[in-house]
Amino acid sequence: MRSHHALAELAEAQHGVVTFRQLRELGFSKGHISRAYEADRLRRIHRGVYALGHARLSRQGRCLAAVLACGEGAVLSHHSAAWLWGFLPTCPPEASVTVPSQGHRRRGIRVYRVAALPRSEYGTLEGIPVTSAERTLLGLGATGTARELTSAVDRAKRLGRLDLDALDAILLRRGHTVAGERLTKVLEPYRRPVFDRARSELLFLDAIEKEGLTLPALNTWVENWEIDAYWEAERFAVEVDGWEAHGTRAAFENDRLRVEEMKLAGIDTIRISARRIEREPEQVALRLRTLLTRRRAELGL
Repeated sequence: MRSHHALAELAEAQHGVVTFRQLRELGFSKGHISRAYEADRLRRIHRGVYALGHARLSRQGRCLAAVLACGEGAVLSHHSAAWLWGFLPTCPPEASVTVPSQGHRRRGIRVYRVAALPRSEYGTLEGIPVTSAERTLLGLGATGTARELTSAVDRAKRLGRLDLDALDAILLRRGHTVAGERLTKVLEPYRRPVFDRARSELLFLDAIEKEGLTLPALNTWVENWEIDAYWEAERFAVEVDGWEAHGTRAAFENDRLRVEEMKLAGIDTIRISARRIEREPEQVALRLRTLLTRRRAELGL
């Protein structure tokens, strides 16, 4: 009875997943484990890793199951770690895990091998072993698209997790790799800020409020896009040029494609420069009033 209580506590602490080894350490025999599996009280997620009971696993549970399946020293990494840190909006269906060179390979898990992972480059987040924020961004430099890497760096800045000193330390060790070079380039605008983002946002909101408009949600995820300013009822978005990095031709092309995709999804979108918000906030707000009024008429609001 005591072992069942300990198992429930362990599963709760581990997002509903347990390993075969943990079950044995809690005193369950191989026969007991086999019968629980046959009775569907244990559901196999990966070899040697089970979900307890019939509850649907959370995304955190699926990520931890993948890490546990890969053995000692394994950590969540790359796109999966970027989602866990809040740098990307979606959790990939196939978890990414970095393992020591002797770590296990598992079906249904994207495994990356390293000779060694310094202690400063990993930790625990929400009870899941994971690469550090800096190592996660470096991982995206290796496997992410230009848009994903740029968005992740910008999101890390907004969340207060863009530590340039820590990033410089990791780039000193790995900056000559393709991943390091890509990340170095994306970080350039954050080393020489052209404007004060916080000031631009405050001016934007202040002008909108003075114009008597409903305040939009800022820096919010809508479907597959992170939008700078969004009026939900009107499905109207403002993308601000200058509130994120657009330093490459690919980024320029992606920005235009993004607006097209949003329009196809029924989200009316305009672009405004941060410089114009700084210089002409009242005119920006006045024109937004006109556009929002037209949008409400289109939607019959």
